[in-house]
Parts: sequence; structure tokens; C-alpha cells
Amino acid sequence: MLELRGVACERGGRLLFEGLDCRLPAGRLLRVRGANGAGKTSLLRMICGLLPPAQGQILWGGEPIRDLAEDFGRALVFIGHAAALKDDLTALENLQAACLLGGLRASPVQAAQALAAAGLPERQRTPVRQLSQGQRRRVALSRLLLAHTTPLWVLDEPFNALDTGASAWLCDVLQGHLERDGMVVLTSHQDLSLDRLAERLVPLML
Repeated sequence: MLELRGVACERGGRLLFEGLDCRLPAGRLLRVRGANGAGKTSLLRMICGLLPPAQGQILWGGEPIRDLAEDFGRALVFIGHAAALKDDLTALENLQAACLLGGLRASPVQAAQALAAAGLPERQRTPVRQLSQGQRRRVALSRLLLAHTTPLWVLDEPFNALDTGASAWLCDVLQGHLERDGMVVLTSHQDLSLDRLAERLVPLML
């Protein structure tokens, strides 16, 4: 269970939101919506423990995440709005490095299989600087295929730059995670892409 209790966000001396309460049980997806500048990305960073709330607290399994430290870090995967890839590394090297930084170990074979499943079977040895924005996004998202036992996925605009086929693939990945009693928190402007997940959706407006 992920729980927000009276959470507030203040940036640059301006209050973006306050009094935010929400519970996310296993097998559900929390979609955060709001206007630009409403604090969506800040909320995701708070949920990951990267930014402290101005007020309130965030709990995981009934315990404040600030008290859980690395134990909570191992329970989540965070993929930000930017792909955060190194241009001079290959897709395969980037994926392995991202997994290692996130506490996951992926062999070259496992990483190659994840990239192939993400629609990049011929691009594994390609330097990321030669990939399109959509392909770069797939490289970042392929990490999810190696984190199927990690309960909480936090994703900032994961559908950005994806074409119809890649969006459908990502929905399949998210649905599979939810069916395994995983939890997903995401921001997205893509309404149609999430229609099939509506029965598991917990909407949150900032």
C-alpha cells in the first residue's frame, strides 16, 4: 500500500498543492493529472523520496518512506520525463547501467531480450545518439521488463514520443504488472492509451 497523507508541495516560495490524500493498493494504477506547473513531476519525485513534501507524509506499507531509506528505494523503479541515457553508450550498455544504478542486475542476454521485446531487436549495439526519440524512450522503458518483481513503478509521461504500436506495447507491460499485484504511478496526457486500464485506474487531479 502506498499512501499520501496531507501532502503539500512548495516550489520557489509558491504553494503548488496541499492537503493531498490518496491510497494506492496493490494491482492499481494512480494517474496524476493537472495543468503545466501544477506540481505533477514534483509529486512523483516526492513519492520516490527524492523531494521532501512541504507538509504531510508519504507511507509505504504503513511506514514513512523517509524511515525506510534504501529498503524503499529497492521497492520502486522511477523513469523520469527525460530518457536519461548516455549518447555515447549503446542501447544495451545504457540499459545495463540503468539497471545497475537501480539495484537490478541484468546480464547482457537479459538486457538484449528486454530490448528485443521493446521493439529494438536490431538496435541493441547502436549508440543512443543515433536513435530516434521514440527509440530512446523504448530503451528507457525496457528496464520495466527487468523489474517485474519490483512492486512500485513511478513513470513521468512514459507515453511521450511513442507511436501507436509502442503505446500498445507499454499498456501491455503496465497491465501485466498490475495483474501481478504491482502498483503504477504515472503522469500522462495520452487519454486513449490508458482506456483499457480504466478498471484499475485511480485518478488524481492537481
